[in-house]
Amino acid sequence: MDAPIALLDVNVLIALLDPQHVHHEPAHRWFQANASYGWATCPLTQNALLRILSNPRYPNSPGGPASVMPLLQGMLSHPGHLFWPDLLSWSTDGELQAELLLHHGQITDTYLLALAVHQGGCLMSFDARLSTCAVPGGGDALCLIDSQV
Repeated sequence: MDAPIALLDVNVLIALLDPQHVHHEPAHRWFQANASYGWATCPLTQNALLRILSNPRYPNSPGGPASVMPLLQGMLSHPGHLFWPDLLSWSTDGELQAELLLHHGQITDTYLLALAVHQGGCLMSFDARLSTCAVPGGGDALCLIDSQV
């Protein structure tokens, strides 16, 4: 059976692009071993990457959005990349169960997990604290990168 396509959360994307990121090496080890199986981004992760890396307060910012965009475009041109459009809504989809969220800080990651489940993939993250209970099938779709450095 083929490995599921991995939706990379923004922290994984940033770690891949920022050589000073604490998880840069683990992210690259995972990417080198798994990117050929397919990996995905979505509007939410792409926008977050642009927003965070172009913020002058980010310690290793390469510059404004015009400086970050070519880095993102380079990633997206990788042959294993897939684009997953935002297809879910908290207000209408049974794939997202807001009543099971523990706090507001889980909204974005829970949405990404639900999108991964919807697409038959997994959410690739460093965050072992992510609660999966608000997404049916979420426990099987959260994949963690070993971040031991």
